[in-house]
Amino acid sequence: MTTTDVEIVGRILSTLPEDDEHPYRTGPWQPQTTEWKADDLQVVEGEIPADLDGVYLRNTENPVHPSLKNYHPFDGDGMIHVVGFRDGKAFYRNRFIRTDGFLAESEAQGPLWAGLAERPSSAVRDDGWGARRRMKDASSTDVVVHRGTALTSFYQCGDLYRLDPYTAQTEGKESWGGAFPFEWGVSAHPKVDDRTGEMLFFNYSKQAPYMHYGVVDGANELVHYVDIPLPGPRLPHDMAFTENYAILNDFPLFWDPEALKMDAHVARWHRDMPSRFAVIPRRGNTADIKWFEAESTYVLHFVNAYEDGDEIVLDGFFQGDPEPADNGQGDKWQRAFRFLALDRMQSRLHRWRLNLVTGTVREEQLSDSITEFGMINGAVAGQKHRYAYAATGKPGWFLFDGLVKHDLHTGLEERYALGDGVYGSETAMAPRVGSSGEDDGYLVTLTTDMNQDASFCLVFDAARVGDGPVAKIKLPERISSGTHSTWADGSELRRWRTAEDPASAVGL
Repeated sequence: MTTTDVEIVGRILSTLPEDDEHPYRTGPWQPQTTEWKADDLQVVEGEIPADLDGVYLRNTENPVHPSLKNYHPFDGDGMIHVVGFRDGKAFYRNRFIRTDGFLAESEAQGPLWAGLAERPSSAVRDDGWGARRRMKDASSTDVVVHRGTALTSFYQCGDLYRLDPYTAQTEGKESWGGAFPFEWGVSAHPKVDDRTGEMLFFNYSKQAPYMHYGVVDGANELVHYVDIPLPGPRLPHDMAFTENYAILNDFPLFWDPEALKMDAHVARWHRDMPSRFAVIPRRGNTADIKWFEAESTYVLHFVNAYEDGDEIVLDGFFQGDPEPADNGQGDKWQRAFRFLALDRMQSRLHRWRLNLVTGTVREEQLSDSITEFGMINGAVAGQKHRYAYAATGKPGWFLFDGLVKHDLHTGLEERYALGDGVYGSETAMAPRVGSSGEDDGYLVTLTTDMNQDASFCLVFDAARVGDGPVAKIKLPERISSGTHSTWADGSELRRWRTAEDPASAVGL
């Protein structure tokens, strides 16, 4: 099969320096400036399964302009990549997310807001977004699909941007009928419960009560929004949920209070403080929160949670060293961004058991392997799960060099290494049409292949990861390395089955 329909639909003018040496703006992280429309993608190995039906969406930072002074890998503009599968064929779309910040900087042809490694006071403009303010909301962190619409979000809180899940075209900001908490925004990693149609979310800031928790129902109405009081400003990044509860957190990695007084946002691990988990009924009030204390750590991402008798079982990635010291190893860039490397953070799959009756916590390490960015079959979200699909990292760098299937019943791990110079994305699990088991489906990821100067979409049989991809599909150009993704079944998408073929379903 060959690619039969490829079209450039947009180009963005970049002001990045031609002699750029920043490793997270060059090499595997070389940003794109071209937006593509490609139908009937070329399959270079294997074949696309006929019972793979839906869309894979991936978000990532894709900078258009240099930073004011110090670029951080999380500062780049958001770009969504879509690979859709239907009837043994695949299509591809990519688009910049047209956030307010992106449009303003495009007009100014340069940076206007401070990045993560810069003081907020250095911003050109005195407005902005984020828990610390005066940042650009690039909406570049996460992507979920709720009620057939893709929603992108920012890790330090901001607007939710609505995107067409077929075309990745921005359709404006979510408002929930005017009830959206625009002053605080919404953090990355809202959770969609396919069983109820609800979306659960949180936000945080430097203002008391420092965190809120909310619920949007299946009709897209904000039906619940309560305070989650914390002792001070914190840096939560993820949450989890079960059938009846939401689980939020207060980890001892947060901005140093003394540095904050000087407008410096320096994250420090207060290792003598415990980790704390807040368990609240999904429609509960502040007074219903139960707090649990556990071993000191930081968790960037959780895998899933479920109820087991009197206990809530919570799986996530425990960091053995949330604030790695500069040991002098590696070049200046590796030392500067050591806190992004999975091996430096010592990130391992971990389990906490929170007893709702006794208030006690039991915890255990589930694997010796360094992994992160875990995904599950969305059908078991909030329910008991057996499998987690996670990424392995290139030592010293924020790059994914393989994937691991964790079997949490047997402890066995099945691995696939992408190979030298090939880097992947967060791997979504796509249940097979008519699937009958938790791992009855496919894994989908995008790769950046520096050897071939190309990018591919890889499809794996989720039951046999170690066998390698069952399909390797070529994209129109090499894309920037990236992180968070999601999968949406075709059954969740409007027009998917009423259109004659995927190309007519996606339109432009």
